Amino acid sequence: VQLVESGGGLVQPGGSLRLSCVASGFPFDDYAMAWVRRTPGRGLEWVSSINWNGQGIHLRESVKSRFTISRNNANNTLSLQMNSLNSEDTAVYFCAKFRGGDYYNMYERLEKWQFQGQGTQVTVSS
Repeated sequence: VQLVESGGGLVQPGGSLRLSCVASGFPFDDYAMAWVRRTPGRGLEWVSSINWNGQGIHLRESVKSRFTISRNNANNTLSLQMNSLNSEDTAVYFCAKFRGGDYYNMYERLEKWQFQGQGTQVTVSS
């Protein structure tokens, strides 16, 4: 499994970023995918997830109406459009693969998501 994130950076409060993840080494269109983040003060957080077919989209409460998750199974990519960013969004963001099981009842559980690598740093600051 290889998950390579990109698109992070430094942005002012209220700004936008689009994160991307290219996946390889597994049948991407068979798996639910997610974004998780590691924040300086709150640790690891599940952010958003999407089922294998682009349905079953879920977002944590603090990012609803600001973040949009999407996937393109034709080119094995996962995206996260982030708008109206604030300092609480500062984190390292990771693309994650579902480990299997009941997605609809387990999508918020961090242990159900496999992620690795360095992620992509998002810093929201003026």
